[in-house]
Amino acid sequence: MLKTLYYVNDINMTKIHLAHEYETLIFTFRGIKVMIDYDLSLLYNVPTKRLKEQVKRNLVRFPEDFMFVLSDVEKSELVANCDRLASLKHSSVLPMAFTEQGVAMLSSILRSEEAIRINIEIMRAFTRYRAFLKENIELRNEIKSLDNKLNASVKFLIQKLDALHQKNAEPRIPIGFKTKNK
Repeated sequence: MLKTLYYVNDINMTKIHLAHEYETLIFTFRGIKVMIDYDLSLLYNVPTKRLKEQVKRNLVRFPEDFMFVLSDVEKSELVANCDRLASLKHSSVLPMAFTEQGVAMLSSILRSEEAIRINIEIMRAFTRYRAFLKENIELRNEIKSLDNKLNASVKFLIQKLDALHQKNAEPRIPIGFKTKNK
């Protein structure tokens, strides 16, 4: 299901299409899964500027493990990796990144019914994302196990081939007519 959001910024109205699967909006920065203020403002249907104002007014609710501001390098990486965030490229304001707990805390400062509904969906997305990562770890472990078994089999075959090769490499006793010089 595709969700159409209208984002009103100071210059014009932009029509944005976001997939209903919010997992695509989750990024990894500093080893932490986060969502960017721009995406959250679109989901909550509030301008990014207003979302940031509310966060700054309630900064006590957002310790560093709930929310942090991206560095210039991280912002450049984000814009380079995600075409839909190209509008952030020329912004002088650095984006805020919200962890799962930070997104949950947003529901306490954005009190509209839509914000609460979207927040519940985002929490479910984070849960699905964690489950997906866990499945990947289990799959990686299974592949490593199969790889180890395959390596053991290949080593066994190489040893057997080496043994056959060494058996064939032993000097042969000449047979047949012999001369005095030899």
